[in-house]
Amino acid sequence: MAAGPAIYTDPIMSSGEIAVLVAATACALAVVGLLVAIASLRREVARVGAMADELKRQTVPLVADAHRVVDQAATEMERVGAVLDSTESVHATVDSASKLAYRAFANPVVKVLAVRAGAASGMRRLASSAPEPRPVTTAPRDRSR
Repeated sequence: MAAGPAIYTDPIMSSGEIAVLVAATACALAVVGLLVAIASLRREVARVGAMADELKRQTVPLVADAHRVVDQAATEMERVGAVLDSTESVHATVDSASKLAYRAFANPVVKVLAVRAGAASGMRRLASSAPEPRPVTTAPRDRSR
């Protein structure tokens, strides 16, 4: 026989072994991908947690202030309600007093104004007419004494 290059005719791996190797490689790549994804998710969860803590740190005082303001507003509303009740009472009292004053003074005031108007009219007549000489008459003497 001649010495020449040796040709291997025996397969190094069978087709089943190649399939297992491909599947194992695919699984290893999937595991590496999942590990990268898990690491990324952990960073994002940590970042979201930090944001939530910061948000909580800022909002808790704001909520406390809001509660205080609401309590103050409720107190002020009670005061305003009391003032409105007092105002309505004063309004009713003033209304009653004005009606009473109208009833008490309306008739006398109208009479005084009527007398004044009549007197003014009479004074005008007296002022506008020429004085007439009055006849001098002697009154009869009272003889009963």
